[in-house]
Amino acid sequence: MTAPAPHDQFTPRGGRARVDKTNGAVLPKSDVSAAVGFAGLLGLFAWIMVCRNWPEITATLGLGGPQQRLDGPYAALLGIIASALPMVLWSVLVDKVHRNPSTGIDWAHPKPLSAVIDVSVVKIAGLWATFAILAGMFMLARWYWQGQYLFAMEVFGALAIPLVLLSVPYILWLDRVMVQPKDASWHFGAMLLRRDAFAPDMVTKHWRAWIIKAFFGAFMVSILPGGFQAVINADPMQVLGEPVVFAAMLLGLMFVIDVQIGTVGYLLTLRPLDAHIRSGNPLLAGWVAALMCYPPFVFAFMGGEGSLAGGLGVIAYEVNTPGWGYWLGGSATLLWIWCAWLAILTAIYAWATLAFGIRFSNLTYRGVLTNGPYRFTRHPAYLSKNAFWWFGTMPFLVSSGSMTDMVRNTVFLGLVSGIYYWRARTEEAHLLAEDTKYADYHAWMEEHGIITGRLRKLTRLISARLGSANGAPAG
Repeated sequence: MTAPAPHDQFTPRGGRARVDKTNGAVLPKSDVSAAVGFAGLLGLFAWIMVCRNWPEITATLGLGGPQQRLDGPYAALLGIIASALPMVLWSVLVDKVHRNPSTGIDWAHPKPLSAVIDVSVVKIAGLWATFAILAGMFMLARWYWQGQYLFAMEVFGALAIPLVLLSVPYILWLDRVMVQPKDASWHFGAMLLRRDAFAPDMVTKHWRAWIIKAFFGAFMVSILPGGFQAVINADPMQVLGEPVVFAAMLLGLMFVIDVQIGTVGYLLTLRPLDAHIRSGNPLLAGWVAALMCYPPFVFAFMGGEGSLAGGLGVIAYEVNTPGWGYWLGGSATLLWIWCAWLAILTAIYAWATLAFGIRFSNLTYRGVLTNGPYRFTRHPAYLSKNAFWWFGTMPFLVSSGSMTDMVRNTVFLGLVSGIYYWRARTEEAHLLAEDTKYADYHAWMEEHGIITGRLRKLTRLISARLGSANGAPAG
């Protein structure tokens, strides 16, 4: 991986840097407009309202079929379409992302099919082989065939044949307008067919992207139905007097927003939408830190069944912790304050996903985001999520009265927060090596971020005072 040049040599892609004369830092324009995610949110809310009011809709229109709320897993899947369609339309019709140079597409000069057919055949072979290998990996991994993952496997199985068939016209069409059609998929196909010279690093790049899409895509699809069903059947009026239950309902809605929009990001990695994966994180540390936070690996570290003795992970931090609702139960005022605070943290978390629009995914570089909550801090999702855990779990308060439990829980949640700090640093290292625009954003945030900016000022103040003290004459 090539180390980035010093910051003062950077110019963001796509235009001149806007320099802050005080320190040379710039805040580049975001590669994703602020409106894209909110278009998806409106589409999702519209679908939720349809599902919640389906009995009334069918009665009014005299429709047949189910007369109850649409709270099943397939309604949750349709929520993905309801979220994705407005985002795609906004991206194409308003932001015109398909015209971005970063797509690698030249719409004005399509090549004849005869000029690209050989490349396309190799690419299709590589893509079909990728599908087959991923299917084999899913078959071998036992955890995909139990619990919530069964739904994801059902969905992937239903999509398999359509994806194989549609990949042919899609690739033939796309290769005609791509400036360089020999992408990572082509290199993998060339390796398999031994027809042309291939670059091993491009084959590795191909597999990084597809493993990310398969692993995280399956997880996201698997958790769609439960949260969606809860949101469709929630009744806010019945729980207005119960802050803990009301908070659970509100937080559930925020997480549904996060999951629905996030799932769209994994499914729409399409070059014509400028949403393709430019690269997966090449750092092993980045993969380790990320995978520790997701099934099945998370169970061995942070808790859950089947991990270690007693069903607890190595750093499980919720042992004998009844949480905020228990400890604040004696004060309705405190309960509502805590409810509001946790809702704000979860809203920031959901907003951090919304800001990506159709480009959300872990361990990937798909452009640089500088608006939404990323205008205030580089890692709003990690900060809000970890703050939520600390304020919601209260690991230092245990019902067992055991000092050991208190210390263990607090230390272990601290380690979990440390893992997220580790994830953040590896993500930054990846993006700094990929795009000069991110380096400008990183430098700007060092000076102006809510946390980093204040830390930088504090460091300067301390350094200035120490320097003044060291330079003062002896009395």
